Amino acid sequence: MKSQVEKIEKNVVKIKMEVENSMFLDAVKESYFKNVKKFNVPGFRKGKAPKEIIERYYGEEVFFEDAIEGVFQKVYPQVIIENNIEPVDRPSLEVEQIGKDKDLILVVNVTVKPEVELGEYKGIEIEKVEYTVTDEDVEKEIEKAAAKNARIKTVEDRPIKEGDIATISYKGTIDGVEFEGGSSDEHKLTIGSGEFIEGFEAQLVGKNLNEEVDVNFTFPEGYFKEELSGKPAVFAVKVLKIEEKELPTIDDEFVKDVSEFDTLEEYKNDIRKNLEQRAQDREKIEKENKVLEKVVENATVEIPEVMIKRQIDKLVYDFKHQLGHQGIDLDTYLLYTGSDMEQLESHFEERAQKEVKAQLVLEKITKEENIEVTEEEIKTEIESLAKIYNVTEENFYDRFNDDDKEYVKSNIAVRKCVQGLVDSAKVK
Repeated sequence: MKSQVEKIEKNVVKIKMEVENSMFLDAVKESYFKNVKKFNVPGFRKGKAPKEIIERYYGEEVFFEDAIEGVFQKVYPQVIIENNIEPVDRPSLEVEQIGKDKDLILVVNVTVKPEVELGEYKGIEIEKVEYTVTDEDVEKEIEKAAAKNARIKTVEDRPIKEGDIATISYKGTIDGVEFEGGSSDEHKLTIGSGEFIEGFEAQLVGKNLNEEVDVNFTFPEGYFKEELSGKPAVFAVKVLKIEEKELPTIDDEFVKDVSEFDTLEEYKNDIRKNLEQRAQDREKIEKENKVLEKVVENATVEIPEVMIKRQIDKLVYDFKHQLGHQGIDLDTYLLYTGSDMEQLESHFEERAQKEVKAQLVLEKITKEENIEVTEEEIKTEIESLAKIYNVTEENFYDRFNDDDKEYVKSNIAVRKCVQGLVDSAKVK
């Protein structure tokens, strides 16, 4: 087999493959044996007609399409490897020449991974990233724990104040006409939570149990429901119930109830330790992001549209699953926000472009720096994954095929690359 590769535009190559006639005829025979049972030929039992008879009855080309596919599946991967081509999309296939007495000539156009022109990537200058943990930070964490363990108490002898949980009914109107989604017979609202549009909750402060009040405000311009954008609305609200959180006393007994520790001092020390670890992790991530942002910015690459589209699809898929964990399906989210799939994909486009470019730049640097990954590193990574998925290391390792291991190897190489970039950075 002969092949020629020609670059026809920025990220598209044309591959011409000339396949020997004998190989094509063998593929025709394979197609006959695979498909013979599908044909009915007068005078023969179904599936028993000779190849030549079927070709005479249905046409010489009856097995060509399947034979072409069989040949293509064999020769295309070989040509890709031999010419060091990295496709990023499905190829388009055309037949230039075919016949029982001719060599088969196939022509493929395929989008390939783009070339990256690296800029400066060693010794990048960044501002110092530092986070310190204060006594106030520790106290805030304790306050959060206290709030989670607060007792909810019904209030009847005073009006609503900030932080209360008010159960209300409401009916919203614009110019005296009710609008969709503007009414509820019973809704629990924490005053000051910002759950409702700004200005709504504040107007309930000072209202008493069973009191009725008109809450007035104007929907902001650009509100997600276009029909409500900029419109003045009136909500007829009735206070059905008032509750408050009764916080526990912060002492050793509280600590015993909410943690594994016996004293408040031990609990504070543990909180500080965890906050300091989170601060270190945050510093590390932000430092990496600052370095990568500059390295990627310094590089030049023209990204094929198909790679961006694929990354957008991945981001939408991940977003859909995040919603699922919150008990919301994507269609409900789109309906509630007044958007559609096209707008959602557009929202992710800029992020997708940045992520694809970063991936391409890091792959290029990994090759330039000849970053190697050992079998031991791959094994250690797979063992870590086994622990995450709570399966035995041996069984998990045995499940990994060559592609899986290559994927793990690539991830390790990129991590080592990022660490190298960070280590070489100059911190101001």
